[in-house]
Amino acid sequence: MRAWSYAFLAAALMLLSGCGYNTLQTKDEGVKAAWSEVVNQYQRRADLIPNLVNTVKGYAAQEQRVLVEVTEARAKVGTIQVTPEVLNNPELFQKYQAAQNQLSGALKSLLAVTENYPQLKSDQNFRDLQAQLEGTENRITVARNRYIQAVQDYNVTVRQFPVNLTAKMFGFPVKPNFTVENEQQISTAPAVSFDTSTPGTPAATPPPQPAK
Repeated sequence: MRAWSYAFLAAALMLLSGCGYNTLQTKDEGVKAAWSEVVNQYQRRADLIPNLVNTVKGYAAQEQRVLVEVTEARAKVGTIQVTPEVLNNPELFQKYQAAQNQLSGALKSLLAVTENYPQLKSDQNFRDLQAQLEGTENRITVARNRYIQAVQDYNVTVRQFPVNLTAKMFGFPVKPNFTVENEQQISTAPAVSFDTSTPGTPAATPPPQPAK
């Protein structure tokens, strides 16, 4: 009886392996790992924002609209659950993506406003925060690209025959991905400028050389 049980178990394992179950498990875990890195980098950015806002407020308190937009956008992102279940919920995934895009836009507006305050731009704390933000935005871009590739690989596998039958049987749905139309915008990290000259003043150009 025990021998029959072992034989049945071995046959079941071979069947699952042949129908792509193990491959689906591996690729699904790969997607989750890539997603965790995206979330980690977004959280890293969110953690920088309070200090950035407070630093800007110290020099440009009158820019209330931009400061409020950044604060509210960060708060909105924080209300969305980012558990792995998001990866199987296209509507919630889209909502999360839209909130992050809104925060990216608010940060770009904030950095644009700071160009009007030379003293702020020369503040060492602000310069450090800008450098950290730029580095984080670059990490976000890398993490998003890795997630996009992992999801594409997973989704192709899920749609292939006969793996698609196994995927349907064991609940491996096609996963949502970042939309292409927003990829170029979101992948552009905020520019970091350490030029402390007066805004609006054109860069000095060398005087024309006399003709020889």
